[in-house]
Amino acid sequence: MRLDNLHPAEGSKTASKRLGRGIGSGLGKTSGKGHKGQWARSGGGVRPGFEGGQMPLTRRAPKRGFNNHFRKVYTIVNLEQLASFEAGTVVDYSTLRDYKLITKEVKNSAGLKVLGSGELNVALTVRAVKFSAAAKAAIEKAGGTAEEI
Repeated sequence: MRLDNLHPAEGSKTASKRLGRGIGSGLGKTSGKGHKGQWARSGGGVRPGFEGGQMPLTRRAPKRGFNNHFRKVYTIVNLEQLASFEAGTVVDYSTLRDYKLITKEVKNSAGLKVLGSGELNVALTVRAVKFSAAAKAAIEKAGGTAEEI
């Protein structure tokens, strides 16, 4: 291999279309734009979704639903996740983060909510914003306390 016989790989370089270069090129006269009209003009064409002044499909379609920007979204934890702690432990949001029981970040979280799925046989002090009735009963039955912050 020498510098004088180096060349690009086959098909990697293509010649640009030379518009308006005579009838023999196939792209002479109107340069592939046809005759007159919006598409033949300089800067011609319309934005995506434009339907010639007719009401576009996106605006004809009905709007549905409602997003409540003021709703409270809680980070949820179940009793079965709390069962892994030793007796007498104070369990709150930061403790659960440290033990990697809460990994998914809830955007604009209103705090921790404890639900009653699973068994709990360990006396824990659980601090959360909300408790389900079943979770509160199960924590107190196990000899722990459920503190609402």
